[in-house]
Amino acid sequence: MRQRFNPHKIRGKKHFPQKRPTVGEAELRAAIAAVEVIKKDQTLAPKQPKIVTGQFNEFPLSQRLLENIQAKGYTTPTPIQEQAIPLILSGRDVIGIASTGTGKTAAFLIPLIEKVLQHTAERVLIIAPTRELALQIKEELKAFSKGLGIHSVLCIGGTSINAQKGELKRYPHFVIGTPGRLKDLLQENALRLSEFGNVVLDEADRMVDIGFIADIKYFISLLPQYRQSLFFSATVPPKVQEILRAFVKNATTVTVKEQEAVENIQQDVVQVEPGEKKIDTLHNLLASAGFEKVIIFGRTKWGIQKLTNELQRRGFRAGAIHGNKNQNQRQRVLQQFKNNEIQVLLATDVASRGLDIPDVSHVINYDMPATMDDYTHRIGRTGRANKKGVALTFVA
Repeated sequence: MRQRFNPHKIRGKKHFPQKRPTVGEAELRAAIAAVEVIKKDQTLAPKQPKIVTGQFNEFPLSQRLLENIQAKGYTTPTPIQEQAIPLILSGRDVIGIASTGTGKTAAFLIPLIEKVLQHTAERVLIIAPTRELALQIKEELKAFSKGLGIHSVLCIGGTSINAQKGELKRYPHFVIGTPGRLKDLLQENALRLSEFGNVVLDEADRMVDIGFIADIKYFISLLPQYRQSLFFSATVPPKVQEILRAFVKNATTVTVKEQEAVENIQQDVVQVEPGEKKIDTLHNLLASAGFEKVIIFGRTKWGIQKLTNELQRRGFRAGAIHGNKNQNQRQRVLQQFKNNEIQVLLATDVASRGLDIPDVSHVINYDMPATMDDYTHRIGRTGRANKKGVALTFVA
């Protein structure tokens, strides 16, 4: 009889036979060490207190907008919101160094909505690296601008470009899109970037990672000289600095450390044997108490779909989002997960940013992430909004 896996007996360190390590084993040692470093940093690093002194009603915002902010349950701004909102309202260019989960989307949406309310001719372009993140921004914009007469269009792949062309003809205040679809619309003369006096580059480092640096430089070349430029990124590697130099002018930098978010996440590794025992270990974890709302990350579209099919065969309520799913399929699965109609969401790294789903209890790295940045963004799907979460990484 198979012994039931006990998640409470997970340990972060394992002893290996003393032999010359293979490449795989060396990578395994490095991966475990990386997770242990993060855990050690959480324990030993001095905690910087949050210094948030104001309320949203202390910003010079319209009463109707304040009512929408309150309706979303927002009362006290996060650190990046407290710092960025006044700067954006004053017309300054802003560089925001912050990861997902810090409240950065509201930090630029709220003041930009106010600008549009005060000057209805204002237009805003928001560029995001993935469909999921663009859609998340659109949903937040819809909530903040409810009843304010603000029009917006979402320009992403996987949906009708002709419908987007039709909406662009209405001259919407906000255009939110991914680089690929925005480029298509430009080539078909359905979009003119010279009409936008406010531009946001969100998750700029991710756009560089997935190969959009040339497109971003092209977009910047088409923007009007006089504009407000808002730049948000978790990190600023050299290629991102190239974009920065061309994009912002006399910008004020606002930095929010990821440490605060990571402190809410209990991180550990699960040592498993390859083959069938890996799926058995995952099965037993998902059947354990507390694994109520779980995101599982894997490397490939094929692997994630195969794992989803197997979990469904074993009776789990599971769904997948990856590049082989069309946008409607991805959105349907995401909505099912948000509504607790399914317990498990499986995804490739295309979804490691842009997923803002409340009450995710666990993130499981079924396949090892390629980089520590990918690891950080994956686990950031849990432990959000000052709630606790657990991140487990499978190693074999």
